[in-house]
Amino acid sequence: MTTSLERANWNIELSWIKAHVGIVGNGLAHRLAKAAASDSDAKIVFNRLPMSTLTSKIEEETKLKWQKEWEECTKAGITKEFFFPKVHDRQKLKIDITPILTAMVTGHGKTRAYLRRFKIL
Repeated sequence: MTTSLERANWNIELSWIKAHVGIVGNGLAHRLAKAAASDSDAKIVFNRLPMSTLTSKIEEETKLKWQKEWEECTKAGITKEFFFPKVHDRQKLKIDITPILTAMVTGHGKTRAYLRRFKIL
């Protein structure tokens, strides 16, 4: 079946869909998957994919999504500008996350500018 779909120029993608949220075809897909899983006479047809390839692909796509969300977020301006503009760069760093570091990178440290901003000084 997969081979005939490939010859017909079909592109097959698998993705997780939250169940029972009114997505058209979700109920049918669930029933078909359940029937296929319980059919002991079903012919198993698939291309083998090494787990390492799958893991690296998921990791790569996750990092791209994380970076996109980080760039589109309107918060954490100081952190983005000075400390961690790229998610990849942050992941390479081996640092201990402490209250002092967190205060610094978020712009909430007890600096003179911060204390004046909140009229504490």
